[in-house]
Amino acid sequence: MKALQASWTSTEGWRNLPTDSTVPDLVLVFGGRAELERPDLMAALGTHAPQDRIHGCSTGGEIEGAHVNDNSVVANFLWFDGSRVSFAFCELEPDEALGRKLASRLDHSDLVHVLVLSDGLKVNGSALVRGLRDGLPANVTVSGGLSGDGPAMKDTIVFHRGEVRRNGVAVIGFHGKLKVGVGSVGGWDSFGPARRITRAEGSTLYELDGEPALALYKRYLGEHAAGLPSSALLFPLLVTPREGEAPVVRTVLTVDEATGSMTFAGDVPAGSAAQLMRANFERIVEAGETAAATARIEASTPEFALLISCVGRKWILKQRVEDEVDAVRSILGEQAVTSGFYSYGELAPCVSGAPCQLHNQTMTVTTFSEH
Repeated sequence: MKALQASWTSTEGWRNLPTDSTVPDLVLVFGGRAELERPDLMAALGTHAPQDRIHGCSTGGEIEGAHVNDNSVVANFLWFDGSRVSFAFCELEPDEALGRKLASRLDHSDLVHVLVLSDGLKVNGSALVRGLRDGLPANVTVSGGLSGDGPAMKDTIVFHRGEVRRNGVAVIGFHGKLKVGVGSVGGWDSFGPARRITRAEGSTLYELDGEPALALYKRYLGEHAAGLPSSALLFPLLVTPREGEAPVVRTVLTVDEATGSMTFAGDVPAGSAAQLMRANFERIVEAGETAAATARIEASTPEFALLISCVGRKWILKQRVEDEVDAVRSILGEQAVTSGFYSYGELAPCVSGAPCQLHNQTMTVTTFSEH
């Protein structure tokens, strides 16, 4: 396996595009929404790879090696020795049917891993994951993320076969002897009283302890309430669906002042326990190390690593956002080309061997190796 990373910025243009004529098997592209929609930028990639092998999404920030950029484009050219890739895309549907349809459109023969790049604002990530799990062989791992739109949270895109697509989900299947590892860790602290979700439908939360959810949330946010929905990324919700089940973190995507409701990236089932969360700076950075160490269990000497971190972590870390990227790289080793993006939601197993779930506010690391 070989990985080469190129990037574009408004000040320097394209840097480090491939110089040889060998056709890559896959090009993963992450960038600002406006940048990905520029035909001239994408045309430059098309001179180095067939259009149908170019895939990616818009972001809340781009990870290029050790750096985190905004309003840039990072393109990762991947060549495999004994592995191959397949692709599928579906427009959004309201339930698990979307995930099952995507799974059915992939070739299942020698399928090892599925990478998901999804719309970031309109999808129910929990339902998407359930459908994928139903439709894929049990031994296939799944990871990925919900695309971003910086702090605007208005519009996200997926780049599928070299074309801008909205309101849909793209999946990439990895086949053969490729070794893929996944780790996902948060590092946030819960605070305030434990509450009960007393009214909810799917991913929309209406009431906590019988009180309108948005009104309660605003009380806790204080001065940050004026920045909703984006400021809610700083205060996610810890949801425990049933006693004994692993809790999941949920982040707000939209709010509805008329109904007093909040829509999250994934399900918030009625009857679940819920508690607000806030950042613990040191634990957030350490979470990157733990995620990377878990991902290395399967791919001990990764050649390429995909980092998908929640945009809320980026806003908390601010000028020190590259600390969590450095933490990941310190575990993976210098041989690994690292790239990725800041997302509106992350898809990964909770622990090695567990089924994939939707997460928020995690650093999710997916490692690839043919050694």
